[in-house]
Amino acid sequence: MTRPPVDHAALDAWIEAHFDEQVRFLQTLVRVPTDTPPGDNARHAEVTAAALETLGWAVERHPVPAEVVQAAGLTSITNLIVRRPYGDGEAARHPVIALNAHGDVVPPGDGWTHDPYGGEIVDGKLYGRAAAVSKSDFATYVYAVRALEAVARPRRGTVELHFTYDEEFGGELGPGWLLERGLTRPDLMMAAGFSYQVVTAHNGCLQLEVTVEGEMAHAAIPDTGTDALQGAVHILQALYRLNAEYLAVRSGVEGITHPYLNIGRIEGGTNTNVVPGKVVFKLDRRMIPEEDPAEVEAALRRTIAQAAASFAPPRGGRALTVTVRRLLLARAMRPLPGARPLVQALQRHAQAVLGEAIPAVGTPLYTDVRLYVERGIPGVIYGAGPRTVRESNAKRADEHLVLEDLRRATRVVARALADLLEG
Repeated sequence: MTRPPVDHAALDAWIEAHFDEQVRFLQTLVRVPTDTPPGDNARHAEVTAAALETLGWAVERHPVPAEVVQAAGLTSITNLIVRRPYGDGEAARHPVIALNAHGDVVPPGDGWTHDPYGGEIVDGKLYGRAAAVSKSDFATYVYAVRALEAVARPRRGTVELHFTYDEEFGGELGPGWLLERGLTRPDLMMAAGFSYQVVTAHNGCLQLEVTVEGEMAHAAIPDTGTDALQGAVHILQALYRLNAEYLAVRSGVEGITHPYLNIGRIEGGTNTNVVPGKVVFKLDRRMIPEEDPAEVEAALRRTIAQAAASFAPPRGGRALTVTVRRLLLARAMRPLPGARPLVQALQRHAQAVLGEAIPAVGTPLYTDVRLYVERGIPGVIYGAGPRTVRESNAKRADEHLVLEDLRRATRVVARALADLLEG
């Protein structure tokens, strides 16, 4: 017996009828801080799990051992999985579609005119840290699945909700932890994003810590030492020259331009009247999808070593000692052919809901979606939010979400899931 087509209008109507409830759900999540660092996020996971259990859903809690979390520089992580199978036995095995959003977020910083943990609504916008990135999509995905089950009532496949807490530190203890331990193996996945584009690729990221050591000396007799800060500046100048050369390296992925390098932190010295004996700086190198991370790292290390060797210490002074330590390697996300049905479903329904064509593009950001894609799981980034990160003030003061974008994204995701499970 052939089932009637999915009633997309009925899905929309269910979401509209439950939208106030959805907003309250999001406010609850925003009001529990998840500043990372310090990354003490197990409490937020418990609040989320309790809210989901009131819906009658079984929630799997997967705590990461404390010693592992603390070794990564965080405090506590509990990742969550909710499995919603449709049909019995073999019917529920495929497709398995995972929806992932992360709850950890950078600290709020200064300059807020709204309480960063208030979930305050003003002029149709919900304010708070992580309101846009990415607690919004906890709400998007939960209410899209609820609408799916209430209206479309799929009879095959499974939807999994993955709510994780390590995106800001690379994701290895979030999705990486779940995947490495075989706790999930979806056929397709979608991760938190914004409403006006479907992201199919993103940059990679390499972060290095560079320690430059010279020899301390009294500021009154500086020639008796080797100035580690001066040596670090010499190395930094070489890196910035390299950064200028990156402008000529272009990506073929729409939405991604060229590689770039940023020096984000420098510290060193002991006092104003002492020649610095040690300086440490940290660099962030964004890699386009076409680049080989091993070659990128080797080139950076070579540039640093050559610059250090060319630095001339005072006569009789000690030569610079430079050590380089890798802090993070996040590989680029590349489009996989199997993602095409998901991309097309999202584009089709986003155009219908938003009234404009929605592109499939790359982004210069990096995310933990790559951890799924590295394992051959086709994935895309799509959720509730504006056209650009800047519009939402994500990671800035007064981060906010336009509630109409939450409503629209929930409709798009529910419709796309219904089509994929029906097909």
